[in-house]
This record gives sequence, C-alpha cells and structure tokens, in this order.
Amino acid sequence: MQEITGINHIGLRVSSLERARAFYEQLGFIFITGPIGPEPVAIMEHPSGVNINFIVNADSGSAENILMDIPAKHPGYTHIALDVTNIKFVEETLNKLGIAILTQHSSDYATLIGVTGL
Repeated sequence: MQEITGINHIGLRVSSLERARAFYEQLGFIFITGPIGPEPVAIMEHPSGVNINFIVNADSGSAENILMDIPAKHPGYTHIALDVTNIKFVEETLNKLGIAILTQHSSDYATLIGVTGL
C-alpha cells in the first residue's frame, strides 16, 4: 500500500509510567500527556518526531520481557531501532547515563538494554 508514509507512533505496554518516563527522558523524549483514555495511554515525543505511546496496564508481577528474556521464542515485536547522527557520541552519552549497550552491531547502530520491567 503506497499510501503509508511512515510510522505514526510506537506502542509500549508498561507497568510503571514513572520508570518509563525517566528512562526515555534521558534519551531526549518529552512528556506530552497522560495517562488518558480507557487503556490508559501516556504519550512522549522526541524532537526528531519519534512518538511513543505507553499503555500503562502491564502486570507488574514480572520483570521479564516474554519476547526477549526467556528461552521460549514467542511471536511479536521485539525492539525499535532509532537512527542517530553520531553513534560514537551516543555511546559516550549512554555510558555516562549508565545505560548499557548490549551489542555494537556496526558503526551505524547498537542494541541498548532498556529498563527491565517497565
């Protein structure tokens, strides 16, 4: 379908809006609103235009990510990838913030370890 022009937002189910918000603020995201609606949803946006909707209704009983942290491989979205202009600067900044880099895939991107059990 050629009418698709991009990704409008990314939806992440979280158990703690405070922890999610604190983590993504370190990456430059700005809190917009929420929680609102029946789900409930909170919205953050990066100055680059990347928009994240946090669905704040996850079970807080487990810190494991069923798609990534257990041996069984379940279907579903496993990650997002953000483009950056300077990977070395980003790595240095993340290290200063104490955000672990799981894997350096190339000179273009790396996999970060987010906050477990958001």
